[in-house]
Amino acid sequence: MANIYTLRDFFFGQWSSMVRLDGKTVIITGANTGIGKETTRDLAKRGARIIMACRDIIKAGEAQREIVAESGNQDVIIRKLDLADTNSIREFAEEINNEEKQLHILVNNAGVMMCPYSKTANGFEMQFGVNHLGHFLLTFLLIDLLKQSAPSRIIILSSMAHSWGTIKLDDINSERSYHSRTAYGQSKLANILCTRSLAKRLADTGVTVYAVHPGIVRTKLKRHMNLGLLCMWKLVRPFTKTPVQGAQTSIYCALEPGLDSYTGGYFSNCRPSSCTRAARDDEMAQKLWDISCQMLGINWK
Repeated sequence: MANIYTLRDFFFGQWSSMVRLDGKTVIITGANTGIGKETTRDLAKRGARIIMACRDIIKAGEAQREIVAESGNQDVIIRKLDLADTNSIREFAEEINNEEKQLHILVNNAGVMMCPYSKTANGFEMQFGVNHLGHFLLTFLLIDLLKQSAPSRIIILSSMAHSWGTIKLDDINSERSYHSRTAYGQSKLANILCTRSLAKRLADTGVTVYAVHPGIVRTKLKRHMNLGLLCMWKLVRPFTKTPVQGAQTSIYCALEPGLDSYTGGYFSNCRPSSCTRAARDDEMAQKLWDISCQMLGINWK
């Protein structure tokens, strides 16, 4: 990190730390591009064993070679993971549980944003299915390994866009009514509610969990924006973050000592932040937990 900070850096939560991760194992979903790639790059430089969990193996290989060459860390590997397919998630988790002896940091980073209506391989609305259910199942399948490796951390990428949506329990897959923006908001709201519920279930296990708003970041996620939103994007672009800046809060929550008391919290710009009242609704969080387990056919008390 640079030692010279601008006013823009201050508001964007630019952060630096000398924490090393030698001997630690990290999984990052969507690690080949954008925020995920920059998180991978940073943690690889700190000596971690990085497992890049990616859908596109070719693009992942390109990113891997770049990061290994820059960091000098040869312990950066790729594993196939398609969060839109529960079979892929289960195969990935089985491989990890069979091959890895420890897991200290899980960064649930991958996501889709405001895409046209489509469904996952299992019939879930794509944004809810990938952004929430895919990571929910992945975390469930890896939770024992995380507990065995404690102290360990789970980072869940949410967004300020959680304020755009509500949890529609009676139309969770947006089959009766779909708007890409509100469906994205529902998935990001689900991320925060899941973080709260998960933190309670992991109390006294040594596993802590944090939801992160990375900021408005210049990544490929905006590719599905309509013309009106793209015009707005051009206006706000000077105030947006680079992928490096967008990764800072994820890195902060993965590394910063003394965050145990903040487990279940929502972070932005490398510090605790406020979320909407809907994101603090523990009754809805429990209902979301129950319906998520039902949709995935799992029993997670």
